[in-house]
Amino acid sequence: MIEAMPIVSASTGLHETLALLTSQLRPDANHKEDLVFLKDVFSEKSLGYLMKIHDKLKQYEKHSPTPVLHSATCLAEDLAEELQNGPLEDDERELLLLLSTPHLKAVLSAHDTVAQKNFDPVLPPLPEDLDDDLEEESVKIVRLVKNKEPLGATIRRDEATGAVIVARIMRGGAADRSGLVHVGDELREVNGNLITHKRPDEISQILSQSQGSITLKIIPAVVEEDKLKESRVYLRALFDYTPYEDKATPCQEAGLPFKRGDILQVVSQEDATWWQAKRIGDCNLRAALIPSTQFQERRLRYRMKMGSFPAPMSPKASGLRRSFRLRKDRQASPGEPQTPDANHTEFLIYEEVTQYLPRPGERPRLIVLIGSLGARITELKQKVIAENPRRYGLAVPHTTRARKCNEREGVEYHFITKAAFEADIQNGKFIEYGEYKDNLYGTSLESIHRVLDQNKVCLVDVQPDALKTLRTAEFKPYVIFVRPRIYDSQRKLLGSSSSLSSGITEDDLQEMKHSAERMDECYGPLVDYVLVKEDPVSALAELQVLLERVQMERQWVPVSWVRS
Repeated sequence: MIEAMPIVSASTGLHETLALLTSQLRPDANHKEDLVFLKDVFSEKSLGYLMKIHDKLKQYEKHSPTPVLHSATCLAEDLAEELQNGPLEDDERELLLLLSTPHLKAVLSAHDTVAQKNFDPVLPPLPEDLDDDLEEESVKIVRLVKNKEPLGATIRRDEATGAVIVARIMRGGAADRSGLVHVGDELREVNGNLITHKRPDEISQILSQSQGSITLKIIPAVVEEDKLKESRVYLRALFDYTPYEDKATPCQEAGLPFKRGDILQVVSQEDATWWQAKRIGDCNLRAALIPSTQFQERRLRYRMKMGSFPAPMSPKASGLRRSFRLRKDRQASPGEPQTPDANHTEFLIYEEVTQYLPRPGERPRLIVLIGSLGARITELKQKVIAENPRRYGLAVPHTTRARKCNEREGVEYHFITKAAFEADIQNGKFIEYGEYKDNLYGTSLESIHRVLDQNKVCLVDVQPDALKTLRTAEFKPYVIFVRPRIYDSQRKLLGSSSSLSSGITEDDLQEMKHSAERMDECYGPLVDYVLVKEDPVSALAELQVLLERVQMERQWVPVSWVRS
């Protein structure tokens, strides 16, 4: 039931009335759900705040205050100038400091704007000669108001007619938001200046340099119904791109710079050469241009043919190796991602991705550690497992060497005969294997599955060439590249407390540095995170935080891993 409402005077505020009304609501049998809902709505803090704002505005309207001055900013500037021209007492110096602060200047500027009621932008008058040289054609006069942002449109010259045509509209830009400029429109004038005889780059410069109001004289295109919706394709960039260094871009200001590993949302693929995209994490909502996969691949092939672009480096050519000699690797299945090699010239440009988080009951993601010289990732991996053996597990390797007295079967190694090891090689059971001092060593797929089936996070330390076997939907690996911090001085290597700093020569430093660079060049596009090892303690802490994040937060993975 709703009890009798108390008498509310005319002076009672709206938010006070709302509070009284809320207190009088009592659910009854017939309208219990409705009244509970109404009480929840009236009890919302945000609604109470809105009512308080309403009361303040009503008070303002009732009292109708008028500003004492319409130019508080000028008065403050005059006072500051007068103070600067003479000796200052402490309070005068403090006043001058206050008058110089940007916050106070902004408040005074806002005061003057309100006092003068100068809220609308000042637009120039429309041109009087609208019909000059246009004969019977339909003309559209478009006036846009923009700040320092780009107009958000690119233009081109029609080869047949010589007309200046709007080539594309950037999603989220000033032109797109206005809804008045469309692809295919013919541009005749900019701010009253005839542009039909100007080059497209000259017109683009005029548009980019124009501030405030821009008036365009346009011959509208024949508009067809746009059935295309904004794309929701997400790509991981596998190369760095700087539009100001790209002479092929139709408009350098409209290009989107990005780094390898950035996630891009492609919002338009209408143009086969230049896609429109946004970078995930940017506060800028305007789309910009990126080269399409086909265009980027086509020009890289041309540069490689002309000798200005190197062929993808193979792991063998890069000098990447372990302490033991690798033998024949397992052949990858058709369709599996391939790392670059001498006979494989597919360029790594973009990788379509989506966000993924293991569901409850689903096996954890495989953690793959690769490292350059000096990274000592085996020690790092073993410390993680030793601190939390219930959560993390190790893929126990196989070997043909004899078991030592202090070793246990299935703990340090699986000890098998050479014949059994070679049979497993033929059956493709190893992700990698090698020979060291006449003994065979290898990591098997079965040992990885054994850890994952226990619902443990499996950490594997492999040679990077094994990524072509492991980067599948079956394992959904998270790849971490560990590289040591290398300074110019040997004494500063990995911190003064690092055990690695002892016995390291300058040649060793250079080899470690080159090893990291070669591995980054060869396998960087396949890496999810680069851990720069400053010292063992901080590296372990960083790795542990990262491992928690991989299992608890959504990560970007190849879309084929989720859809397969």
